[in-house]
Amino acid sequence: MSASTISAADVKALRDRTGAGMMDCKAALQEAGGDVDKAIEILRVKGQAQAAKRGERAASEGLVESYIHAGGKIGVLVEVNCETDFVARNEDFRAFVRDLALHIAAAAPQYVSEDEVPAEVREAEQRIYEEQAQDRPEQARPKIVEGRWRKWLEENVLLHQKHVHDEKHGGRTIEQLRAEVSAKTGENVVIRRFARFVVGEE
Repeated sequence: MSASTISAADVKALRDRTGAGMMDCKAALQEAGGDVDKAIEILRVKGQAQAAKRGERAASEGLVESYIHAGGKIGVLVEVNCETDFVARNEDFRAFVRDLALHIAAAAPQYVSEDEVPAEVREAEQRIYEEQAQDRPEQARPKIVEGRWRKWLEENVLLHQKHVHDEKHGGRTIEQLRAEVSAKTGENVVIRRFARFVVGEE
């Protein structure tokens, strides 16, 4: 389909389905040769980049999801916010939140984001890495410390963790999955907080 045969109605229909801008919809339809499903896929890929920009928008709707594991020995509560009640009822959003609760039960993160890690924890960890790197050439030490800190974040910070269902999610991190849901729904999606309970654990 040439650019001249893509009608305003086609563009509007795509916009209604995706929430993307008119010019983006027109460009996606042209790139997809008029194939609507392909155009939606193009917009979704671009939307992941745009999802980062949505981070400033207020997210005051959402869900609290619970997950109980191991015969009642581990329990999780997680709150994930979005901008509208409409998206809070969206199946992609709800599936993400359910999957997230399961992940938290299995992966036991300590913090949602790197920003939440207390400065004293960061400093203590990095002091240990610096001591461990003393036998390495001096110019290599900062890189070693940085590498070990990144590894610590991947183990302890939710957004940096790869989802425990590796086969289902293809090794993507929780942050990548969050950005995908944000792109699909066209809203700012925020993992607000979680609590993980283990029987007998202080």
